[in-house]
Amino acid sequence: MSFVVKLGDGEGVATRTEVCYDLLKGRILDGTYGPGHRLVIDQLGRETNISTIPWRESMRRLEAEGWIEIIPNVGARVATFDAGEWTRTMRLLARLEGLATALAAEELTAQDLADARRINGEMSEALADFDPLRFSQLNRQFHTMIFHRAPDKHLVALLDNEWARLDFIRRSAFTHAPGRAVQSVAEHAALLDLLEARADADTIETAARRHKLNTLDAVTRHAVALGNALA
Repeated sequence: MSFVVKLGDGEGVATRTEVCYDLLKGRILDGTYGPGHRLVIDQLGRETNISTIPWRESMRRLEAEGWIEIIPNVGARVATFDAGEWTRTMRLLARLEGLATALAAEELTAQDLADARRINGEMSEALADFDPLRFSQLNRQFHTMIFHRAPDKHLVALLDNEWARLDFIRRSAFTHAPGRAVQSVAEHAALLDLLEARADADTIETAARRHKLNTLDAVTRHAVALGNALA
C-alpha cells in the first residue's frame, strides 16, 4: 500500500510526527493494521516519503497510549488485546466517565438533554429492529455527547482514547451479554433524569460509574456461563 504524504518545506518534525501518528492510529482503528501487524519504519518511510525520526516519535506516543508494542530485537507491532484488556478498559472508563459526567452536569443545556433523550429513543428503536451495529453507534454517540461537555479537556481526551480502544477490542474479543442492551437504555433514561433534576455531583458520578460497571458485570457473568474468562 502506498500513501505518499506531501508536506511543505517549512513543516517541522513535530508536524510530521502528528501526520505519522494520525496515519498509524487511523489504520489501526479502521482495521488496516490488525492486532500483531508488524510496523516497519523503513517501509513506512518509503511509502510516505517521511524520514524515520517522525515515525519513531509517533510510535513512542502510540506505545504510551497502548496501541502498539515495541519489542526489543523484534520491532514494533500493533498491540493484541484480549477480553481481559476489555475488562480493564471498562473499569477505567467507569471511573473516568463517572467523573466527566458529573463535571458536565452544569454545562449541559436543555437542548443537550433533549438530544440525549432522542438518541436513547433511537437506541430502543434499533433494539426493536434488531440492529446491533446501529445500537452500538448510538450508544457511543449518547455517552460522547455528554462527557464532551465536561470542562476538563484533558479528561475528555483520555475518554476519547479509551472509547476508541474499547471499540477496537470489541471487534476482536467481545460478545454482548443477552438482555444487557435493554437495561442499558433504561439506565440512560435514569441518568438523564438525574441530570435534568440537577442532582448533586456525587449522585451523578455514582450513577454514571455504576452504568459502566453493570455492563462489565453482565458480560462477565455471560462469559462465565459460556465457560470463558474475562479477567
